[in-house]
Amino acid sequence: MILDILTVILLLVGALFFLAGTLGLLRFPDVYTRLHALTKADNVGLGLIVIALMLQADSWFVVGKLLFIWILILLAGSGVAHLVANTAQKRGIKPWKK
Repeated sequence: MILDILTVILLLVGALFFLAGTLGLLRFPDVYTRLHALTKADNVGLGLIVIALMLQADSWFVVGKLLFIWILILLAGSGVAHLVANTAQKRGIKPWKK
């Protein structure tokens, strides 16, 4: 019972982080702050969701697969964010200033 409640809480908080990242993507003024919001919020949100799923896993093998998927997505997300920021910088897109 306690494990199920903790799982639901982690899933909801993870979903809130995904929502915060999406709002950051829509609301922030330039590509760099949007990337920051997306990568940070989505990584934390995904981590919380993966932890929630790990709590409900039947075996250590499933836990290992979930951890492996999480690591691959972290690496892919940071790599893509770097490529987008690097391309924006090469094209001369400057950070937004007041």
